[in-house]
Amino acid sequence: MKFSVKRAGALSVAVLTAAGLAACSSSSKSSSSSSASSAGATTTTAAAAPSISSTSFTSDFSAMKDLTSIAAAGKGLVGVLLPDTTSSTRYVSYDAPYLKKAFETAGLSDTQFKIDNAQGSASTMQTQAEADITAGATVLILDAIDSGSGAAIESNAVSKGVKVIDYDRLVLGGASGRTYVSFDNVKVGQLIGQGEVACISAWNVSKPNILVMDGDPTDNNATLFAQGYNGVLAPDFANGTYVKVGEPAGTWTPSVAQTTFAQQYTAHPNINAVVTPNDDNANAVIAYLQSKQVKPKTFPTTGQDASLPGLQNILKGYQCGTVYKPIYLEAQAAAAQALYLRAGQTPPAALVNGQTNDKTANAQVPSILLTPVWVTSANMEATVVKDGFQPASAICITAIAAACTAAGIS
Repeated sequence: MKFSVKRAGALSVAVLTAAGLAACSSSSKSSSSSSASSAGATTTTAAAAPSISSTSFTSDFSAMKDLTSIAAAGKGLVGVLLPDTTSSTRYVSYDAPYLKKAFETAGLSDTQFKIDNAQGSASTMQTQAEADITAGATVLILDAIDSGSGAAIESNAVSKGVKVIDYDRLVLGGASGRTYVSFDNVKVGQLIGQGEVACISAWNVSKPNILVMDGDPTDNNATLFAQGYNGVLAPDFANGTYVKVGEPAGTWTPSVAQTTFAQQYTAHPNINAVVTPNDDNANAVIAYLQSKQVKPKTFPTTGQDASLPGLQNILKGYQCGTVYKPIYLEAQAAAAQALYLRAGQTPPAALVNGQTNDKTANAQVPSILLTPVWVTSANMEATVVKDGFQPASAICITAIAAACTAAGIS
């Protein structure tokens, strides 16, 4: 396996609960439903094939061991195309190693799968995809930089008989017969919105004037996230409980997010809460707030990804919570789907457990939708620490040792 990844991601929870708190991070245009459906582009079924579901995956990767016969029956290379190293640390730190572990646990050798990172370049991803196809790829797992370039890659792949999986981000206008693997991104946004509401109450924020910040508008996930948190906040904006100060153009670049927030805060000094769509953007906003001597537990921010800075900001009292998306679940789900497609077998309906609307293609895309979790200081130990996603030793630096002790993190 050629392992040229540089951006990774991290989400690992075995707790698949619909936690009643709120969450943070990306946006909205495709909607998902829980109607089960089998996913595309397969030709045969095997009577003795193992059957797994979307809830089979755990942090020990044991479900992947059950797929060794499927892996042995398959042909060709599985190519994995990851987007960048800047919009999130997850791709290098989590997605790439978890995907590698999933394939290897199922029995693939390092010549049967290949993981690349495009370093933010659509043309590089196109080149990597073509190289994989030339090398005999029968399945591509694609986390596209943008829908336009992603659709072109998928069209070319499908024309050559290669099966396609949209990983984490839906490619709007993508190829027919593909599958989408992700967390329920509207739910992610709802958790962010619910978390903002809970935090405003817990921190006794008077007359909330909220700035809503989004992710990059070219990322369909950002659209779904926004759909989720705007839906939660809309009633309070409508009845005057909260004031929506604005919703400027979105970004996944933290420095740009900080500049945007600074401009908005200067123009509207009444802002006293902000919806931030991920931990990295929240961290940039928090740095600015700290430069203005804003005190802890007075100015709510939100996030997602359960990053180390995000978790520390929660314990410091500058961030309400973070949406934890156990990436090890997502990586295994994508790998399992790829193994069924590689073997020419129909994936189980219990694995492909939903559909997502692609409005550009006017199609419902068979989907594997996983459940995110809202993490605060109250459940940090039981989720990200217990899962080994972030060790207590890394979270609990000297400056927040007392907060860790109070939260029961050890």
